[in-house]
Amino acid sequence: MQSGSSSVPVQSADFDSSSRNRSSFPFKVGLFGIGLDTYWAQFDGLENRLKGYLQRVEDRFSRPGVEVVNLGLVDSPEKALVAGHQFRQADIDLLFIYVTTYALSATVLPVVQRAKVPVIILNLSPAPAIDYAWFNQLNDRTKMTGEWLAYCSACPVPEIANVFRRASIPFQQVTGMLENDPEGWQDIDDWIEAGRVAQVMAHNCLGLMGNYYSGMLDIYSDLTLQTATFGGHMKIVEVDELSALRETVTAEQIQERTRLFGETFDVQDDCLPEELDRAARTSVALDQLVALHGLGSLAYYHKGSGNPANEDTMSSVILGNSLLTARGIPVAGEYEVKNAQAMKIMDSFGVGGSFTEYYAMDFTDDVVLMGHDGPGHIRIAEGKTKVRPLYVYHGKVGRGLSVEMSVKNGPVTLLSVVENGNGKISLLVAEGESVPGPILQIGNTNSRYRFSPGARQFVQTWNSHGPAHHCAVGVGHIATKLAKLGALLNIDVIRVC
Repeated sequence: MQSGSSSVPVQSADFDSSSRNRSSFPFKVGLFGIGLDTYWAQFDGLENRLKGYLQRVEDRFSRPGVEVVNLGLVDSPEKALVAGHQFRQADIDLLFIYVTTYALSATVLPVVQRAKVPVIILNLSPAPAIDYAWFNQLNDRTKMTGEWLAYCSACPVPEIANVFRRASIPFQQVTGMLENDPEGWQDIDDWIEAGRVAQVMAHNCLGLMGNYYSGMLDIYSDLTLQTATFGGHMKIVEVDELSALRETVTAEQIQERTRLFGETFDVQDDCLPEELDRAARTSVALDQLVALHGLGSLAYYHKGSGNPANEDTMSSVILGNSLLTARGIPVAGEYEVKNAQAMKIMDSFGVGGSFTEYYAMDFTDDVVLMGHDGPGHIRIAEGKTKVRPLYVYHGKVGRGLSVEMSVKNGPVTLLSVVENGNGKISLLVAEGESVPGPILQIGNTNSRYRFSPGARQFVQTWNSHGPAHHCAVGVGHIATKLAKLGALLNIDVIRVC
């Protein structure tokens, strides 16, 4: 595991998050240990000892949101075939092989071939080292051999790796200790977390409402490629349907939503009551649209020109979309599908994921100013998010209320989902820091970011990889987790800093 990885969980919001999109399919981690059945009759107590080690691994795996399927010790090719069927029937998402002692590669290959999920080999020693003096004083060669075999986890890993390579089976490894190994167990935890996020993406329903911003060529996406890479479903939803839902919103619902706005946001005094009511009506309708279609994320853009109802709808979505984003249903403006995916990934890791882009560069302070109009991830804001009226949406139709926020000061990670033009997707990642300082008070999200290469070099390097101009920002440093997600999805991960 690379050192220096940290994650800052998103803090609880002031509003109900019970409608966070959840999959009805639980995330399942498969686990089995390997050994050699010939040993059990030869070395008294060895089998039970190794089963005890395996149980400790299962105990460490157990956590909310993870269902562990432990098939115990697999110690013969015959048992391996049965285990493969059992894992497949259990519908696991990720498979860990705990190497307890020497085992035949034939006890591993049938399991992995049948399970057909990403596989991680755990090479975990039961202690930092063998007590050599104690060991050599046993004066019983059989007992000595049995003791040695209990420490023999590293022995069959090359054999297994060789067979996996020859069978074209991708695999990952964690080498460390069963106990008192924070680095090794952080690595394991990150694999579990990356697997969970991959499972979220595979079951996510991304709503597509409206159309692309005309001429913004970099954001046009290959929806088939996105689905083939991440899984999930993309569902076309109509602006007309949202406008129709607005007409059914009651006065009581509007009043309740404006009260929620007041609790959640720092609503500025120049926000007109009628604009708050308009945004509240749209916010309630957005919640209904999301519930009707089971959406876990949304990409949208629509002018509404020539249709007063749709223009009224689309010029009043920002507050409602910010609430959705904070509830774990990230909303990306300008129909930026790739960035909706990036935001969902970041939010699923529990670090937020706010829509952002370069604003400007501050060479005096060596920082990059980044933000965007439209919704922000208010749960990762530095302080309470302000609501301000805008009398013109630059480059768009209409006027209305907007949110102004900065991302919490401290470590941050940027993520861009990049379509490379060669039929492949990659993840572009950078770690930096959100720093205090003056921002532009223009009613948009806006933050100051410092990167280790310096602002000039960071921007040039980031741009050289050809991402779209939007990306997602989350709190904490999670580049190592994103690298693991890329490995599980078999896509390249490029780390800028």
